[in-house]
Amino acid sequence: MSFIIYFALILIIPIWAQSKVKSTYKKYSKVPTSSSMTGAEVARKILDDNGLYNVAVEEVRGHLTDHYDPRSKVIRLSTEIYHGRSTAGAAVAAHEVGHAIQDQQDYAFLRFRSALVPVASFGSNISIFLIIGGFLLGMTGLALAGIVFFAAAVLFQLITLPVEFDASSRAMSQLVSTGVIRNDEERKTKKVLNAAAMTYVAGALVALAELLRFVFMFVGMNED
Repeated sequence: MSFIIYFALILIIPIWAQSKVKSTYKKYSKVPTSSSMTGAEVARKILDDNGLYNVAVEEVRGHLTDHYDPRSKVIRLSTEIYHGRSTAGAAVAAHEVGHAIQDQQDYAFLRFRSALVPVASFGSNISIFLIIGGFLLGMTGLALAGIVFFAAAVLFQLITLPVEFDASSRAMSQLVSTGVIRNDEERKTKKVLNAAAMTYVAGALVALAELLRFVFMFVGMNED
């Protein structure tokens, strides 16, 4: 039974989350907003209304490759979001601006996540090798080191959750207050933002399940 639950967490949930965000995005990318603003215009308006004149908005290749680069102070929007005039485009653009506002206001979770990037990146790349090597060679110290590094990567994913949810909350508030969407358009916009958030939740659940599995294996290794 436990194996079935683990299998569901590892495979089914991420697949469901990706399917949900793709179907929701596809649906609302065909629904225009009342303002008929492009994603680039939405991002620029919200940035300017918050005094973030120093943050640029650029077009980037790819599908849903949208992101905010805090080092360069640039919001990069995928072509369909940058030029599109849809509910989905407005939601995605506003979400990325939400991260820029977090950066401006020194949002604690964003700062903490940024500080974790080096160790989380290192941990996600090397931890599995240390863990497997430790288990195969019977070296508990090596396995434990791998688990600690993997835990750092998991912590990064968990800290990402409040960062993303807060950015979406800021996005909704800004979209309404700036007049990009009307009150009756909020429900559609929230569906886009919530679907995207589910991918982060799914990723965090999978990472946490993997960490627990390694911990249980480590405990069992010491009991032998």
